[in-house]
Amino acid sequence: VQLQASGGGLVQPGGSLRLSCAASGRTYAMGWFRQAPGKEREFVAAILWSAGSTYFADSVKGRFTISRQNAKNTVYLQMNSLEPEDTAVYYCVGSGRRYNSGSSIYYTDKAYHYWGQGTQVTVSS
Repeated sequence: VQLQASGGGLVQPGGSLRLSCAASGRTYAMGWFRQAPGKEREFVAAILWSAGSTYFADSVKGRFTISRQNAKNTVYLQMNSLEPEDTAVYYCVGSGRRYNSGSSIYYTDKAYHYWGQGTQVTVSS
């Protein structure tokens, strides 16, 4: 399965961006991780295809939403009220197996078998 991400760019603090990620094959969940310069990679958000359950890192709750479009095998990450701390390379991820809905594994990279190329998001005035 290949993942194709798009939608990154430069935005001012308080602005919005939407990232998209299209999968070439079946996945059970898709989501996003990010990595800022000099920092470890961290989980951002995920969504389960079947149940539509969503998962968010505490740092983005209330500002980011994740949605899916089944017909296009595509997920979207809507990022609002962006802060300079959101600056990072964002990676789309996909899971090749089903885990229990509500499982904490979805917050970790252990759940994801497919990784897309990164897309840069820069929040700066």
